[in-house]
Amino acid sequence: MSSSTAVPGQSPIAETAPQSLCALEPRVPADRLVAEMVPPPRFDSVRFDTYVPDPHQPSQTEAVEVLSSFAEGLGGAHAVGSGKRRWFGRKQAAAPAGPRGVYLDGGYGVGKTHLLASLWHATPAAPGLKAFGTFVELTNLVGALGFQQTVQTLSGHRLLCIDEFELDDPGDTVLVSSLLSRLVEEGVALAATSNTLPGKLGEGRFAAADFLREIQGLSAHFRPLRIDGEDYRHRGLPEAPPPYSDDQVTRAAYATPGASLDDFPALLDHLARVHPSRYGALTDGIAAVCLTDVQPVPDQSTALRLVVLADRLYDREVPVLASGLPFDRLFSDEMLNGGYRKKYFRAISRLTALARDAKGLVAQ
Repeated sequence: MSSSTAVPGQSPIAETAPQSLCALEPRVPADRLVAEMVPPPRFDSVRFDTYVPDPHQPSQTEAVEVLSSFAEGLGGAHAVGSGKRRWFGRKQAAAPAGPRGVYLDGGYGVGKTHLLASLWHATPAAPGLKAFGTFVELTNLVGALGFQQTVQTLSGHRLLCIDEFELDDPGDTVLVSSLLSRLVEEGVALAATSNTLPGKLGEGRFAAADFLREIQGLSAHFRPLRIDGEDYRHRGLPEAPPPYSDDQVTRAAYATPGASLDDFPALLDHLARVHPSRYGALTDGIAAVCLTDVQPVPDQSTALRLVVLADRLYDREVPVLASGLPFDRLFSDEMLNGGYRKKYFRAISRLTALARDAKGLVAQ
């Protein structure tokens, strides 16, 4: 409610008190989890014609052409008939033996997610017949619904897009590969991008051979599509702002409608009590996240939960204003050199970008 609120050490601020993420425990129905499997808000308006290929990288132009044709071919896919699903409107017996999916193989920042989202938008099917999510979101969906229910729920789709297919967790890789095998049997088309394997960070591009080997029996269903190019995110980006003081963060939270304000260690504790599939709902209606006393993440389980929250905030373009340590000191050297380091570097990069977006919240 609105009131004249006193911030320690400062004069009262006549603004609405900020929310606390720690006070929220969203309950998300299963149908919402599936309905929200669409490209994130920052990719709402991307299309193939908004992707600007580098004239020096012909593979980028080729990728647009191949994916456009792939989307058009899905127009008659998954027609309902007797027995098994049909593929491209044909009877089961006439189903093609070739690839039923595409794997976008390229380095950092060449626009793979842009192209994957464009494929989702271009596929001529109702939103309820196509799904888009990260690998983590897909594993969270299985965790929330159970394997069989997830198969049943997604088997009626024409297309499933998986961004950032994780190859650093053998258990999850086997789980999702099994899920995709079942969906392929039902005629669902697949498209994916992938993260690097442990020990291959910084190679400059992703290895299609690694992806196809890890998914084993599914490899025949994917056509690798190489996308070369320079990382557009490394072109002239400003440095991340240093952390602010507790007082600056608190005042900004009270002055920003829809902002949340939480103590960072308390928020990390709260995330352990909320299923990661609900982290998106946790940020519903939040205009900015304000955090005080940012400290190093204490353990790997906590770190992986923070990675998921960072992804959801980034997808929703929610600025993050913080005091304490800078975000590049969140994870220990041991974490950054371990098997999940790609996730941790991604979280640092995304939180840093959201910190830049929050600069305007602080009074000059």
